[in-house]
Amino acid sequence: MSYIVNVTLTILKGCITTLEIYAVTAVLSFPLGIAGALGKASRFKILRKALDIYTLVIRGTPLMLQIFFAYYGLPTLGITFSPFSAAAITFVINYAAYLTEIFRAGIESIDRGQYEAARVLGMNYFQTMRRVILPQAVRRVLPPTCNESINLIKDTALLSVISMGDLLQAAKEAVTRDFNITPFFIAAAVYLIMTSVMIAIFKKLENKYSVYE
Repeated sequence: MSYIVNVTLTILKGCITTLEIYAVTAVLSFPLGIAGALGKASRFKILRKALDIYTLVIRGTPLMLQIFFAYYGLPTLGITFSPFSAAAITFVINYAAYLTEIFRAGIESIDRGQYEAARVLGMNYFQTMRRVILPQAVRRVLPPTCNESINLIKDTALLSVISMGDLLQAAKEAVTRDFNITPFFIAAAVYLIMTSVMIAIFKKLENKYSVYE
């Protein structure tokens, strides 16, 4: 029992890094995703093309490769980041691309009549988005956004590829040191708890925004 307690405490220390990367990614990628979606829904052709290329490249290449490029590749160009900075920047850029497409789909799913009604009421583009379109789009994008939030929790396991002391890295070190697979089960339980919490939060948000349906 004491072994399980000690290993759990060690893994939870690694969980701090996991939660830090998760928080930074969530806080920064969500507004970037909304901005990207609005850019894709705008009338500026050059902006739309640039965002199309961005989302294509990021979604079309593995996150692990992007982490390697940020941490090992950029130093060859004279750009060096700490492991945490490299991971945070990569995760934000990666998830912002996915959220851009999710939010774009949500915005484009709103009936065009909503835009016309807002225009009749004298609203400009930004007022229409803020007061009419986005509140309705939020409800529609919550399920895929929930999936991305869950994926983000699991994707933080990739931090171990650049030797960051995250949850999985702590479990792997304990297994290697003690020749005991119990730490993997503990790590799995911690991941499951975190994903369950996210599912519960998004379920409440879906109920809250169901008024817009």
